[in-house]
Amino acid sequence: MKELEMKLVLENGQEFFGTGCGADKPVAGEIVFNTSMVGYQEIISDPAYAGQIVLMTYPLMGQYGITAEDNEARVSGLAGLVVRECCDTPSNFRYTKTISEEMIERKICGISGVDTRMLTRIIRKNGGMRAAITYASTPVEEALAMIKASEGKKDFVGEVSCTHRWFSRTPNHKFDVVVIDCGMKHSIVDELNDRGCNVTVVPFNSTAEEVLAFNPDGILISSGPGSPEDLPQIVELVKKLKGKLPVFGISLGQCIIGLAYGASVERLGCGHHGGRATRNIETGKIVTTEQNHNFALNADSLKKTALEITYTDVADSTVEGIECREDKVYAVQFYPEGGPGPRETDYFDKFVKTMEK
Repeated sequence: MKELEMKLVLENGQEFFGTGCGADKPVAGEIVFNTSMVGYQEIISDPAYAGQIVLMTYPLMGQYGITAEDNEARVSGLAGLVVRECCDTPSNFRYTKTISEEMIERKICGISGVDTRMLTRIIRKNGGMRAAITYASTPVEEALAMIKASEGKKDFVGEVSCTHRWFSRTPNHKFDVVVIDCGMKHSIVDELNDRGCNVTVVPFNSTAEEVLAFNPDGILISSGPGSPEDLPQIVELVKKLKGKLPVFGISLGQCIIGLAYGASVERLGCGHHGGRATRNIETGKIVTTEQNHNFALNADSLKKTALEITYTDVADSTVEGIECREDKVYAVQFYPEGGPGPRETDYFDKFVKTMEK
């Protein structure tokens, strides 16, 4: 039996002992639970999890290893990973390394062997919580001091966004799209390339003049970490671009677009992380979507704007989609590109059709 060498400490002082996996680097941050059964590689490499400790509710992770070409980003920023069991003997002909090796390379601290079901119930009951993964011998007071010191950090988008523009081209392209990188996943670029779009990715603090200099046919505001209220420069960018050409927002991008139209955002209790049922308001059809967000637009505040609600969460009625047809602006709070998860919506097709018109 392995020695219990690490522990997870919650902000209320509760301790959960387990075995270390990944980087030998104690960390602290907000802890969230993700209900996905697979897709741990995309979660580990998703920049929208920057600064967070992710608790996986499914008991086994790492069983199919890590495949280099499936990574969503080179820089992710994920602080820690909590699992019931970490498998370092994967069975998959495509795998290039184990989950532990990937976590070491990305400097992600992990812990396995803890009661993830109990932890999930605690987070679900208490809402947003902070935690630390540290050595088993670390005094609780020291761990709580680590948690306290991790509060107040806001510049996560600046850490995961690109610093210089870069291109992704496709043969016989039809359109040129500029993506504002708030912590973008490469699946977004792949979806655009597959539909005949050349993509220019620019840093999150780019100006409207810099974006329009590329003469784009459309703008995409990407997903990313943190609160949209900490990104006033992107809100101002959307204000200057809306109505001039099609604008599409994903996850964090939806909240930014909502703020640009005068709506407000609200913090969700324990957030939406993993697969969730989402209802199309116009058709009534329910689709399964992959989500990752702690903030959402306030439904009442949207009534005073030019935006209409297009999707809502089935379980708690959270706003999951918005649109302004006159300005050719729309957004979704979920991940339409999947990565991981289902791709039951056609928003990239809709974006391309809007540019065609």
